[in-house]
Amino acid sequence: MSPVLEPPAAPIAPRSGSATASDGGPPAILGVDLGGSGVRVGKVRAGGLERFVAAPISGRERAEVVAAELYRAIDGVFDDEVRGIGCGVPSVVDVDRGIVYNVENIPAWQEVALKADLERRYGVPAYVNNDANAFAVGELYFGHGRGHRHLVGLTLGSGLGAGVVIDGRLYIGANCGAGELGAIPFREHTIEQYCAAPFFQREAGVSGEEVHRRAVAGDSFARELFARFGDSLGHALLLVLYAYDPEMIVLGGSISAALPFFEEAMRERLRQYAYPHALARLRLERSEVENAAVLGAAALYLDANHAAG
Repeated sequence: MSPVLEPPAAPIAPRSGSATASDGGPPAILGVDLGGSGVRVGKVRAGGLERFVAAPISGRERAEVVAAELYRAIDGVFDDEVRGIGCGVPSVVDVDRGIVYNVENIPAWQEVALKADLERRYGVPAYVNNDANAFAVGELYFGHGRGHRHLVGLTLGSGLGAGVVIDGRLYIGANCGAGELGAIPFREHTIEQYCAAPFFQREAGVSGEEVHRRAVAGDSFARELFARFGDSLGHALLLVLYAYDPEMIVLGGSISAALPFFEEAMRERLRQYAYPHALARLRLERSEVENAAVLGAAALYLDANHAAG
């Protein structure tokens, strides 16, 4: 049974949630982005942040300590206008029950009933999913994906995350495993080892951000690394196209800022796609959503309630 992480303060009185505000306007939603070193919480309405708090998380502490820090951050933003909570977590998630497993960089959170804990404390519906899925649905409601029905969001950072939207709804599969592109075997490792931070650590011993800095400064080796990175990422995008046939692919995460240095190699690899007419219609974008993780978490509520955003 999943542990219950009781908050240190008395729960906020429960009340019923709604997909719209009491005046018929867009609802206020709390977006929560939880990571191993910090949490960011925003009150989101109609795609805008009305209030925002960022706070550190003691990821190596006991589960109860982390929970107390999470609740403290949420308490700083939550008010009686909030109709629901969306929470993105870097972990495997049982979405139906809202249980998070083996949260990245929070060793004590092996199995936590986060949805139940949030709903008990705040008295509004809560929706929990992994952070890559939150990114994809955030693009659907607040970013390049607006007006589209089929898209895939890829996060290029410490790992390779993917979220899939089919026919206007987030698609997670039977076990929240849809889109786990990074785990697919590739060469002598997995795709993630060539399309995220591990590639730069293995090949140059530094972060992707540092390689980007050197590429901007004109370093030829850094630029050659990005060309190889782009070729591998292009292979990953081919798998996305064959598996999901999206209208759009949106790139996010810290490494996406270096797109000008790997875009040419990435698109060159994409020319191997067997259906050039479909490739010509594909939109390939870099995310421009500010506070994308918080807005994406809030969009989990909209997706679950079929709201218009």
